[in-house]
Amino acid sequence: TAREKGLEGLAKIIMAQNSSNVIYAAEKFVDRDKVANVDEALEGARNIIAEWINEHAGLRKNLRHQFLNYSFIETKVVKSKKEDAQLYKSYFDWSEKSDRAPSHRVLAMLRGEKEGFLKLKINVDKDRALQNIERIFIKRNAVEYSQVELAIKDAYSRLLKPSLEKEVINSVKDKADEDAIKVFQENLRQLLLSPPLGSKNILAIDPGFRTGCKVVCLDKNGQLLHNETIYPHPPQSDQKMAKKKLSSLVNTYNTEVIAIGNGTAGRETENLIRKTNFDRDLKAIMVNEDGASVYSASKIAREEFPEYDVTVRGAVSIGRRLMDPLAEYVKIDPKSLGIGQYQHDVDQKKLADSLTQTVESTVNHVGVNLNTASKELLSYVSGIGPGLAKKIVDYRNKNGDFSKRNELLKISGFGEHAFQQSAGFIRIKNEKYPLENTAVHPESYSIVEEISKKSKNNIAALCGNNKLLNSLNPEDFVNDKIGLPSLKDIFEELKKPGRDPRQDFKIFEFDRNIRSIEDVKVGMVLPAIVNNITAFGAFLDLGIKENGLLHKSEIANSFAISLLCKSEIANEFVDNPAEYLKLNDKLSVKVVSVDIERKRIGLSLKDL
Repeated sequence: TAREKGLEGLAKIIMAQNSSNVIYAAEKFVDRDKVANVDEALEGARNIIAEWINEHAGLRKNLRHQFLNYSFIETKVVKSKKEDAQLYKSYFDWSEKSDRAPSHRVLAMLRGEKEGFLKLKINVDKDRALQNIERIFIKRNAVEYSQVELAIKDAYSRLLKPSLEKEVINSVKDKADEDAIKVFQENLRQLLLSPPLGSKNILAIDPGFRTGCKVVCLDKNGQLLHNETIYPHPPQSDQKMAKKKLSSLVNTYNTEVIAIGNGTAGRETENLIRKTNFDRDLKAIMVNEDGASVYSASKIAREEFPEYDVTVRGAVSIGRRLMDPLAEYVKIDPKSLGIGQYQHDVDQKKLADSLTQTVESTVNHVGVNLNTASKELLSYVSGIGPGLAKKIVDYRNKNGDFSKRNELLKISGFGEHAFQQSAGFIRIKNEKYPLENTAVHPESYSIVEEISKKSKNNIAALCGNNKLLNSLNPEDFVNDKIGLPSLKDIFEELKKPGRDPRQDFKIFEFDRNIRSIEDVKVGMVLPAIVNNITAFGAFLDLGIKENGLLHKSEIANSFAISLLCKSEIANEFVDNPAEYLKLNDKLSVKVVSVDIERKRIGLSLKDL
């Protein structure tokens, strides 16, 4: 507007700083139709100068450095909402260096601001910022620069500061997102690599009080054989009939293990199982049921069990995730698995892409049984995707099990490129063709045959024969098609054919006397499982509905760290809990606080 009024010339005169009478110069720009008086002329000129200052690249670079490296992120509670803002009590009057603020605090502050409970601002040394601007725009031999000073203050407060504040917030938010996503990725990877129980006949229970406990019987392949509901808990409390049904089902379906969801009524159901007389020794295992309800209402579950309701599907999911966690978890949106940190506050596209990559890499790391894998699991295999995965399952249902991997080429649309990408991650258990159950790619079978020929043993005898394989030199088989690194990988795979990189499943029991938060007392030492790791600590499953928090300040003393890390570490400060803890770690922890009203339990390792 000032330019349209012809005031750019006055702005140039003021910026030259060689006029001793700026008022006189401004009078020449007064025009009754456009500029009413000298004050309006000077204000318009200062607006133009402020814009020049704001657009100066060197200055913005200088100030950006100051804002990014020397600013403070500050929050204050909105006074009118203080009563309702107790969740953000820690941030009612908070200040810390912007570039050092940890991910979880940044995301918490931003969420509090978004929900209207907090006011957030970025604060820097204003005097230093103004000095930086003056150094560039006020000339050493200036005759008159008071108007430039006013324009500098205006440019800083009205244009530069808001813009750079936004840049800082975006910068710390991006870093917080990146850190939170990394935590989520690592948690997801560890969850997907949870030890599988393996092929067992399982009786799975999704516990409940009023609606009863849904019971399903699964065969060794996870197929649903039977379902019904028992009502052992209040208000019905029909324990006698529940025990009778459970005993009958165990006998009828030759149950080997009982899986119990760890949600509402989980510990009460576990206690019921202990009181039930079975004709065999049965282990009852508590299973983390996070995400089971999401799966049960999903399109995948409806396609798999169209004739059953969500309660049956949820119980099936609990049983199957005990058998093979990876195969079951891939059916569920990772954000529903209870392992994230402020997952709804981070960039959703970046999060989704990162989690998909994590699932893909983990599935390919473990490998997939071509004859039992669901289309959801197959879709994550490199080179396959959802379309080909469905074709594989349809082909398998029509023609029976695959005996060799190259049979995939018979499927319409499954070309050489897809085969080359996927074959090394697919397994087929077949004694006649032992290489089909290894990570050795079919294109390298001729190399294995050459190794077999030189060792004077057939391939079946070669697989797993470490003594024989160690006596051979991989360098002897190097040629123009395969190098030494690939040969070493082949030898390692032959030593452990069909190996599962996941750890062996180990039975774990919670404290039988702890059935609810009311049973937890300060000073108790309890067995626990790590089920979520964040930047500020870890959440541990104690076998009840509420998780306990092991804050990072309670993880370490030199003794605890040496146990967890298998090494002596002098520094007791824990910055990143993920360096000391892994998902599914089994620990003994001490209870240091219990807040029944807020459903919070504080735990410690260093006090042990």
